[in-house]
Amino acid sequence: MKTLLLTLVAAAAGLANAAPVRAWLTTPDQQHLLAPSSVSAPAPRADGVIRVDPKRQYQRIAGFGAAITEASAWLIRHGMKPAERDALMKELFTREGNGLGFELTRLTIGASDFSRRHYSLDDMPPGQTDPELRHFSLDAERADVIPAVKQALALNPRLQVMASPWSAPGWMKTTDSLVQGQLRPEFYGAFARYMVRYVEAMGAEGVPIFALTLQNEPHFEPPDYPGMRMPPRTRAAVVGQHLGPLLKAKGLNTQILEWDHNWDEPWSPLSMLSDATARKYVSGVAWHCYAGDVSAQSQVAQHYPELDVWFTECSGGEWKTQWAETLPWLMRHLVIGSTRHGARGVLMWNLALDPKFGPHLGGCKDCRGVVTIDPATGQVTRNMEYYAFGHASRFVHQGARRVDSAGEVPGLDHVAFTNPDGSTVVVVSNSAAQPRRFTVQAPGQRVGYTLPAGSVVTLVW
Repeated sequence: MKTLLLTLVAAAAGLANAAPVRAWLTTPDQQHLLAPSSVSAPAPRADGVIRVDPKRQYQRIAGFGAAITEASAWLIRHGMKPAERDALMKELFTREGNGLGFELTRLTIGASDFSRRHYSLDDMPPGQTDPELRHFSLDAERADVIPAVKQALALNPRLQVMASPWSAPGWMKTTDSLVQGQLRPEFYGAFARYMVRYVEAMGAEGVPIFALTLQNEPHFEPPDYPGMRMPPRTRAAVVGQHLGPLLKAKGLNTQILEWDHNWDEPWSPLSMLSDATARKYVSGVAWHCYAGDVSAQSQVAQHYPELDVWFTECSGGEWKTQWAETLPWLMRHLVIGSTRHGARGVLMWNLALDPKFGPHLGGCKDCRGVVTIDPATGQVTRNMEYYAFGHASRFVHQGARRVDSAGEVPGLDHVAFTNPDGSTVVVVSNSAAQPRRFTVQAPGQRVGYTLPAGSVVTLVW
């Protein structure tokens, strides 16, 4: 699709040297899906003004993306013909031909619910242990996950990869099982060594891990797939006394991110970070969307402004299928809300799932991937999460800065970025039931736009 360049008429805009402005629109009736759109001179009676100030800069952006779960990797590798797979991976991980340009992804260390079987990287028969990790193996990841990630890295060498365990190996836990339970104190050190072995082994495979979280959703013990409860005191002990010192001793630059759970319990990362020994090894706090409000990110950041903010998981699903409702929600809370509350990176959950919302074993029965792949035909359906994230990922490049955008316009949410090449990106979402006319004003630039109800636009100049 050829990008439509539209230069504002200087007399109408009142700016003799205004830069060309490009616009891309997505509407809930799906008549426009990241489609080029016309801009206009500012309306004399606009509903409001969004003022962009590139000199007021905030966090540096690492990227947007989705998790390459075992389910996603298997489906991409076995549910498509090689040429179809290559085309989809190029579309997702580069900006060539209007690709999404994902620059961030997340892996599971062992199985999650979106795996075809439950496993860790050091499983033992019931009643047996392996504190020296003699049986540690990446074989399960070599089947599909590592090849998929390496293809993504080959397409986009700037791709950053983080990883999270859903459970320690069962023998380290009170349940002697991957399902439910807590980490036994005598295996705090073994668990830290397990995490470091993973980082080293993945690096040897050509997959550098830039960040770890200690445990996915540490306050949740799911009944039918791997999970592990880790209260703040346990997380502080493992990070401060074991994992942090071990990474440092080995000269590994992999960061440790705290929490990796919902917005509704900011007290938990605050409690963990109150341990000064643990805190010195933590570089950021990671968040999920399933409960609470996105403002919790700023609540914790106010106490620890030196720590980065990351948004690491949210899933679309059949519980919200209406584009007019869900598209603005995704923008308000994730793409716009999370970055306005400090997130350097924003991740959806599964990159790809099939029409039956799998493969999965336990857990979510109606989660939706960024794309849906029908393994019977290889057909790809690009879901609303694809377009929501594309409004940022295609245009906001790694290394961009979020910059100030101010202006209360009824129904509109907005965020602005300045890219390393000096271009400016403004993303605006309309959750109102009516169209909204607005003006974007920045140094040397004024542009008008009428945004349909439930729609999203990205403006670039």
